[in-house]
Amino acid sequence: MMAPAAEALGVGFHVLAESAQSSAAQVAGRVTVGDHTDLAALQAFADTVDVITFDHEHVPPEHLRALQAAGHAVHPGPDALIHAQDKIVMRRRMDALGLPNPRWAEISTPEDLERFGAEVGFPVILKTPRGGYDGHGVRVVTSGADAVDWLGSHPVLLAEERIDFIRELAVMVARSPMGQTAVWPVVATYQQDGVCKEAVAPAPGLDPELAQRITADVLTVAGALDVTGVMAMEMFETPDGYRVNELAMRPHNTGHWTQDGSVTSQFEQHLRAVLDLPLGDPSARTPATAMVNVLGADRDDLYRAYLHVLAHDPQVKVHMYGKSVRPGRKLGHVNVYGADAAEVLARARHAADFIAGIDTDTEPGRHAPASPSPSRKDTP
Repeated sequence: MMAPAAEALGVGFHVLAESAQSSAAQVAGRVTVGDHTDLAALQAFADTVDVITFDHEHVPPEHLRALQAAGHAVHPGPDALIHAQDKIVMRRRMDALGLPNPRWAEISTPEDLERFGAEVGFPVILKTPRGGYDGHGVRVVTSGADAVDWLGSHPVLLAEERIDFIRELAVMVARSPMGQTAVWPVVATYQQDGVCKEAVAPAPGLDPELAQRITADVLTVAGALDVTGVMAMEMFETPDGYRVNELAMRPHNTGHWTQDGSVTSQFEQHLRAVLDLPLGDPSARTPATAMVNVLGADRDDLYRAYLHVLAHDPQVKVHMYGKSVRPGRKLGHVNVYGADAAEVLARARHAADFIAGIDTDTEPGRHAPASPSPSRKDTP
């Protein structure tokens, strides 16, 4: 999704892709197939570009340092990216910055987990410090015994108190090497089986003072970590404010709404930032934008449903990723923008779920269904 933004900016775009069938390889003008964990492949790729950036956090930090040492521009740099790669490093830094963390602890033995659970109350959330995403590497545990298998392959785990939250929020910030910053409106998100399903911008009914506080805090984080590019901060809204959940230093699912709903999308902004160009305007175009993911279900052939959605609601913006169907897999997303948050969310839900085969109503009403009741997410 950065490829069209690069083209519009007049920027050459070269992708290192894991396979010729990957989503980026299908649209980029120049593609090299290679393994992001192979230093030799990274070095050869780096020699072909002026700036290196990422669409995930799994490149080994030692490889990024080697690229920097060889004189390559790496954005974001490994000192910033480690806070998205390692959740324990992130928790320590959030504490140091005075941001609202859940109570947490490093776990090396089942006894450590028992002590932490006795302090905060079971059940607690247990996470692998590295490698987890979309609910992977996260489990809800009720005793020290639940950590035994993970401790066999992870000498240290992260335990967090289970937050009694109202709903989940997220905010995107962009920062350039010159220190210019831009923040999009705070959004409300909804998770399904540990995967982001929906985002509504701006978050309906969010207290303006809390929105202002979150905006100030994410700017603090971006500056303190020396972030270059865009960063997402995911949060739990609580009765007394919010708690930080996770960071992501790349264009993020919770920012996909910006592709159609803001003056400058997160994809264009990320490129502007890593190239140290002046940043674009992050303002929302309309009072409300809804993004709903198309998650794989039982339908293998999505094309006919895709055609129906485009014809049924021509104002809907559908973005498909060219991926094979697998249950729960993110296959694309739908954006709808307008004056009323409930109405655009209803339309986006129908379009996304109709493509996936979950919603079979070919002529849905224009009135929004009731929003899902906020519920505790067992796999944050």
